[in-house]
Amino acid sequence: MTTTSEYELGSFDFPRGWFMIAEASELGKAPMPLRFFGKDFALYRGESGKIICLDAHCKHMGAHLAGSQTASIAAHKEQIEGDAIRCPYHGWRYGPDGMVNDIPDYEGPCPKAAKISSHIVREVMGAIMMWHDPEGNEPHYEPPQLAEWDAPNWVNGPYDHLGMLPVHPQEVLDNMADANHLGPTHGSPTQYFENEFAKHVYIQRQGGFRREYDAWLTTYTWYTGPGLLLSRQAIGDIRGIEFIFHTPVENGSVKVWHNNLMKVATDHPGDEEIAAARAMQAEVLNAFSQDFEIWSNKKAATRIMGIPTERNFQLGRTWYRQFYNPRSEEARFYKLASGRHVPIHKDPPHDVAKEVEPKDQHMLAGEE
Repeated sequence: MTTTSEYELGSFDFPRGWFMIAEASELGKAPMPLRFFGKDFALYRGESGKIICLDAHCKHMGAHLAGSQTASIAAHKEQIEGDAIRCPYHGWRYGPDGMVNDIPDYEGPCPKAAKISSHIVREVMGAIMMWHDPEGNEPHYEPPQLAEWDAPNWVNGPYDHLGMLPVHPQEVLDNMADANHLGPTHGSPTQYFENEFAKHVYIQRQGGFRREYDAWLTTYTWYTGPGLLLSRQAIGDIRGIEFIFHTPVENGSVKVWHNNLMKVATDHPGDEEIAAARAMQAEVLNAFSQDFEIWSNKKAATRIMGIPTERNFQLGRTWYRQFYNPRSEEARFYKLASGRHVPIHKDPPHDVAKEVEPKDQHMLAGEE
């Protein structure tokens, strides 16, 4: 695996930001074992409905809190008590703050040194999002929440779980600046293309004629932070919103999820509308799979032999560095990329682009 240091991104191996760690529907009565950012976690839903994410290993003897299905309290679904969780090895109970608050057959005070880290999580649009910060700071923005997710005339579905991708997330992010791959890879050469950078938000506006659909494709795509991509898309009369969420697992690999919302002509979608939305999700996933296949087989581009019309690659990588360096330095990087950047060989945007442009820029940025 090609690691962060080889891309010279900064002092942290893993970036700061919001990341998807599970689909909300996966959480039942048993805790889930997870591994991201080179660490193990235990994720569970407390009896109050609260979602809790703790470091995985018990301070007592190192057992994984979510790593057993056959231990008696795990097999009988007895690990969760209120919003606390018991270790399947000796039954030490951890509260949602990571503090031990009960030890079976022991009447003394629980050792304060037995505390494990608790992590900030949100349930957003059917996904569990976790805030990761190597410095341990509180979030300074929120994950995006689209009104369309709950709108009656938009059909959403379960997430496509695409598994592990053995590449550094830098390679995934490079797609945002890559106007010239859209024709050869996706059969949709661009007629216009631009990027815009504003603090923790990275925007791509593009459009062109897609031969597979025999129609004009227009997209407005943005990252809120380093791992959450949303893309508003218009092709012919179809309107959709694509989700691509990727989260570092080890230093040089990511786990990827995909989803797609589709607008329908009724507030009461039936089987026909739902089937059409599922078919569209499969079509959009097929296009993303073209990227996925190339990423899975390419050599790491720690250096890009760019031509003048590809200068946005370097701007995107500069913007990305804000997440791999201390919070006190982030403005230095995003200011270097700030503004709108149009490759010199692309025409101005087509008028249809106005339709997919989000009306609420604060929503886009995850800001209040």
